[in-house]
Amino acid sequence: MTGASGAPYGLRLLEQLMAAGCEVRLMISKAAQVVISTETDLRLPGSTDAATRLLTERCGGEAGQLTLFGREDWFAPPASGSGPKAPLVICPCSTGTLSALANGASDNLIERAGDVALKERRQLILVPRESPYSEVHLQNMLTLTRMGATIMPASPGFYHEPQSVGDLVDFIVARLLDHLGLEQTLVGRWGEARLAMKRDTAGEKNTDERD
Repeated sequence: MTGASGAPYGLRLLEQLMAAGCEVRLMISKAAQVVISTETDLRLPGSTDAATRLLTERCGGEAGQLTLFGREDWFAPPASGSGPKAPLVICPCSTGTLSALANGASDNLIERAGDVALKERRQLILVPRESPYSEVHLQNMLTLTRMGATIMPASPGFYHEPQSVGDLVDFIVARLLDHLGLEQTLVGRWGEARLAMKRDTAGEKNTDERD
């Protein structure tokens, strides 16, 4: 998680990953900690161990399921290509992080993890939350797309008829889970309701014909 607005997206994704039984390695920038405290009721303690316990409890995870790394923990597995070949999601992703990744900078662990994901051809999903985008932002996103990253702006749809801010957050998190190959029940897939209606109608018709 980096310092872009959109902390609820990242926290909801963390909750869903842990609910799915995933082992999660989390990196939170200093700017992201400020944003989290601004946009949510969560106040992360300064101690990494204490923050890990708090997030694990908040997300209903199991002990040891979540590992939280400091911004300069260069011995963390995501910092090396020889580490586990896990997908990386940066959510939310600041435009500064976009720039760093597009230009090969690695000034902190998040940027280094993104650089590793790109060079190792691993799945990398970036969730920018900015508006409007400048030419520089767009160019960086194009560069990263050509390098193999997936750019998924935090731009929720409305066809699922959201009733709350949480529903809008879930729309983006559901799309992230889809791309990660994880089952999700947050938002129905496009056309599913209509297909279900057609099946129900066909079933009722067949019942009437038998009667």
